[in-house]
Amino acid sequence: MFTGIIEERGEIIGWQPSTDAAIITVRAPLSVSDAKHGDSISVSGVCLTVIAQGPDWFSADVMAMTIATSIFKSPALGAAVNLERAAHVGDRLGGHIVQGHIDGTSTLTSIDEGGAWRVLRFSLTPDVAPLVTRKGSIAVDGVSLTVSAVGSDWFEVSLIPETLTATTLGDRVIGDEVNIETDLLARHVERMLQFTDRSTK
Repeated sequence: MFTGIIEERGEIIGWQPSTDAAIITVRAPLSVSDAKHGDSISVSGVCLTVIAQGPDWFSADVMAMTIATSIFKSPALGAAVNLERAAHVGDRLGGHIVQGHIDGTSTLTSIDEGGAWRVLRFSLTPDVAPLVTRKGSIAVDGVSLTVSAVGSDWFEVSLIPETLTATTLGDRVIGDEVNIETDLLARHVERMLQFTDRSTK
């Protein structure tokens, strides 16, 4: 489990694809400072398991489903990623509960520059749109954010200067894809409603 509070910006330094999977290698000095084989690290919102590591890097398997549904379809070497180690029991929950199990990707469609804020608008697919609500929580590339506005096929988040500099979101331009994970509670409510609809028919 994660909180969506990014600890460092890492860099993709290796991508070895196979027929139905890949191995990603990320430069991450802080994240590997206390990492062990089998530990979970969130890489731009995707929960990955450490299978190898060095003084400032780690490698992880990326399965076919993750490749198909995330921004890791063909990642570029040198690309920046947001990193967060798994939360410790008893830590303060600074963001919200983030599983690292993304719902898919969204596209950045507009940027509104403010004096100290930046408002980003992202697309929403029909299957994910019902899970996003105004003032609800959402993780964008692993960053815990609050939805500031939402429509039938889009949502907006308002970013403070700290988020813009400490995460990759400050580098995003229109047309970029991001990983998104909706609120865990919204997923469960949607699932329960599916069974409720069946029982009333």
